Amino acid sequence: MCLIVFSWQPTSQQPLRLAANRDEFYARPTAALDWWADAPQVLAGRDLQAGGTWLGVTRSGRFAALTNVRDLTQKQGSRSRGELTAGFLTGHSPPLAYCQQLAEQGGDFTGFNLLVGDHQQLVYFNPREGAPQVLAAGTYGLSNAALDTPWPKLLRTREGLLGLSAEARLEDYLDLLADPTRPADHHLPDTGIGLEWERLLGSAFIHSGSYGTRASSVLRIGAEVDFFERSFGPHGENVGDVQQRFVREPLI
Repeated sequence: MCLIVFSWQPTSQQPLRLAANRDEFYARPTAALDWWADAPQVLAGRDLQAGGTWLGVTRSGRFAALTNVRDLTQKQGSRSRGELTAGFLTGHSPPLAYCQQLAEQGGDFTGFNLLVGDHQQLVYFNPREGAPQVLAAGTYGLSNAALDTPWPKLLRTREGLLGLSAEARLEDYLDLLADPTRPADHHLPDTGIGLEWERLLGSAFIHSGSYGTRASSVLRIGAEVDFFERSFGPHGENVGDVQQRFVREPLI
């Protein structure tokens, strides 16, 4: 993932509303949103190169999401970051305990932001930011820096989510994720990748011939789970939609 905005309201009837874009090279093999054959409780897309995922949920409403940290100077980890989300989704550890365990092995992974939770607790973990953080109710955003770093596309998309009620239509979330607006150059972050790449990556929805938004996802969790994914190919071509709705099972 490269952009996630989410509303976390644990005492409401819909604790989580999340909208996210996964940006990646189109050549990287990917499976669309589906129930995993080797872990039938997990509903997620899948990175077929390394086996993990960027966003997923279980039948009991445990969920996990991930963004990379953009920093050309960072040490490269030996393990795929997709393991971080997959490990939570296929396990049973409470969100905070899971992240505390990861804190001991964070050096195995290139920089990341991790969200893991259930309908009772949501935890954010970025090893650079210190200990895992239990999030209070609120509306947040993640891109390729720390939580709520004020990059223009994060601010714009988070503000859009704040304007949506719990009864908003799916299309309203997708409109936020499809925003092609590029900030002026002086508003772009400088992450060391050069101005042309900063421009390309500056919008919520990204497309080119080789790299762009591969999936736009909307996840809403209450008594029911509603998970939608729209996949894209080169130049932003829509290549298919998947939607799954189910009644959330009790936490074990």
